[in-house]
Amino acid sequence: MSKKSIDRRSFLKTTAAAATTAVAARSMLAAPAVHAQEAVTLRLAGTGVNAYNEIADKAKEDLGLNIEYTTLVSDDVVRRAVTQPTSFDLLDTEYWMLKKIIPAGNILGMDTKRIKYYDQIVPIFTKGELPDGTPISNQGTAPFEVSYLEEEGGKSFATDATEFMTAIPTVYNADTLGIRPDLIGRPIESWAELLNPEFKGKTAILNIPSIGIMDAAMVMEAMGEVTYEDKGNMTKEEIDQTIARLIEAKAQGQFRAFWKDFNESVNLMASGEVVIQSMWSPAVTAVRKQGIACTYQPLREGYRAWAAGLTVPTHLTGKKLDAAYDFVNWYLSGWVGAFLNRQGYYTAVLDTAKEYMSDNEWAFWMEGEKATAPIVAPGGEELEPAGATRDGGSFWERMGRVACWNAVMDEDRYMVRKWNEFIAS
Repeated sequence: MSKKSIDRRSFLKTTAAAATTAVAARSMLAAPAVHAQEAVTLRLAGTGVNAYNEIADKAKEDLGLNIEYTTLVSDDVVRRAVTQPTSFDLLDTEYWMLKKIIPAGNILGMDTKRIKYYDQIVPIFTKGELPDGTPISNQGTAPFEVSYLEEEGGKSFATDATEFMTAIPTVYNADTLGIRPDLIGRPIESWAELLNPEFKGKTAILNIPSIGIMDAAMVMEAMGEVTYEDKGNMTKEEIDQTIARLIEAKAQGQFRAFWKDFNESVNLMASGEVVIQSMWSPAVTAVRKQGIACTYQPLREGYRAWAAGLTVPTHLTGKKLDAAYDFVNWYLSGWVGAFLNRQGYYTAVLDTAKEYMSDNEWAFWMEGEKATAPIVAPGGEELEPAGATRDGGSFWERMGRVACWNAVMDEDRYMVRKWNEFIAS
């Protein structure tokens, strides 16, 4: 079941209590070989979900690697991977994109024997289950379905775990609707509220077809208007029903905007132009940094989930390939995981991230406990006062209530055409 404003990339001015000198020393001892003499530069392309300057700066400090980001919208990530694979050295891709990317044969399977923390990766990716053994939702493209290749340069997915992973997971999350509780003034409990006439002209939906239609499906099913066998793999009839209802709502003035850009979603919510919308967790954080009430609202129908990971292209060899593996291993070693957890994400290796978080931070972000001291963003801004709890509760409560995963449907081309008809209507 279960990107960028100046705020989002603001410099990390304060650190968690757990990130003490002792922890830093352990980090230095555990860090992969430094590449300063070679001055290796890795060109990292992706949606920007993890494209933080702080991560690049820390990689330079710890590894001597230069990280150059290329930030793309989702469809362009896929297009770049398929048609321009030599234009990047690492690709930060969402798992649903892999169904479009892998068949092109441009991605080199990641050798799990070279991944230091492979055995500690959350089993969502390695077994298709939560750490307690509970199976995850199989609606949509669950990460395990696309996690492994039959061989290193394979173009098809393995049905069971092999030694070659398509991507090494970085972050994942359980997504829901963002709301302005101060402007709404009453409880919001269902995805159906996105089409409630009460919020006419003050709602927004994500305009990335493969994700936006999943949010729409959560809404339609909550309203009882469409019943899907698999929201992540709709039939043409289900797509038609969903799009027809969206077009009707648009004609009635329900939507204020259809956003693709992280900044746009933040500005819509912070300005009050929108009071309920598709949203990403760091965007909620960015609104809160401005001192504006914004809630990532748990809903009774559950969450729509996604996951992202790092892949390497087939052209990478020698020192650059070695540097890519060093970067990936460093990424999983704890500092990055803790940094991303403080954005509201979840990281692929929980144990190492925990070492870089204070007890208070870990209890708040991961265990759903009340904060015993203020919770601050990576840039030092207070997000929550002492006594607050995380929206949706613990890791188990949130990831355990995922209803579907972002996906590529069998009828993907048809779906995209119909979605574009909705946007153009």
